[in-house]
Amino acid sequence: HNILFTGPPGTGKSMLAKTLPSLLPPLTPDEQLAVTKLHSLAGLSLDQSVQARPFRAPHHTASRASLIGGGSVPQPGEVSLAHLGVLFLDELPEYPRTTLEVLRQPLEDTTVTVTRARGRATYPADFMLVATMNPCPCGYYGDPTHACTCSSTQIIAYQKRLSGPLMDRIDMIIPVNRIPTEQLLSHRATTDHEQRHAIAAISTAIRAQAARYGGSAMRNSRLSSAQVRRSIPLSSEVKQFLDTASTKLALSPRGYFKVIKVAQTIADLDEAPHITIAHISEALQYRQPAPAKTL
Repeated sequence: HNILFTGPPGTGKSMLAKTLPSLLPPLTPDEQLAVTKLHSLAGLSLDQSVQARPFRAPHHTASRASLIGGGSVPQPGEVSLAHLGVLFLDELPEYPRTTLEVLRQPLEDTTVTVTRARGRATYPADFMLVATMNPCPCGYYGDPTHACTCSSTQIIAYQKRLSGPLMDRIDMIIPVNRIPTEQLLSHRATTDHEQRHAIAAISTAIRAQAARYGGSAMRNSRLSSAQVRRSIPLSSEVKQFLDTASTKLALSPRGYFKVIKVAQTIADLDEAPHITIAHISEALQYRQPAPAKTL
């Protein structure tokens, strides 16, 4: 699922994003071959096949062509080099809006088409988008320890750098709060055992999805709305709860189905046979946008 971490500087947003690849299952041999081919097409030097899931982190000054692909002869860009891995965009609003808008096609279709004077090519781009953003230009709006120096107009303009259609393609918006100073030394680090437990839970959820979708590599996050209707049944009670919440939160049709897909993943992690109201409720929390300052 595509994730946006929000919060002030120094709360660990980037660190969280960079740990995600270690939680993902290893590439299968077929996936290794697919990723290696893309990296070879892009002219990257390879001593051997790609073994680990890609983690691509283009700078916010990256051009549209470097992101989606370019060259006089079409070559894969960052979205394809992140295929079957993670595309990490740090400080998302710092990227030009025109650059971010080119992400809409690959996020929707998991492919990208590059057209140049000497040819046209379509490349796979099935990546997990992981992004971070501060809540305002200075970074400290809502921070309990630092005063925000931005005006309401500046904050709203900053948050509006991300278009509605792009934000609608993000499954989970997760606030990352600062750990109080007095808890820093006493805060217990994640143990290897806990990390192994998380990896095992993810593997179990992936196996549940493989069983649900007939042994294919399909994931909850990649289901179309028609596939959601066919594959993810909701009880009348759960559907009524979701419909009521959807109306109150003014969810778009895409947002509505994303809630169901995230809820199904939460249920898979819980090893639950069906989606419950609790799963929907948690998924709805992740659809809340970053807070905007009241004028």
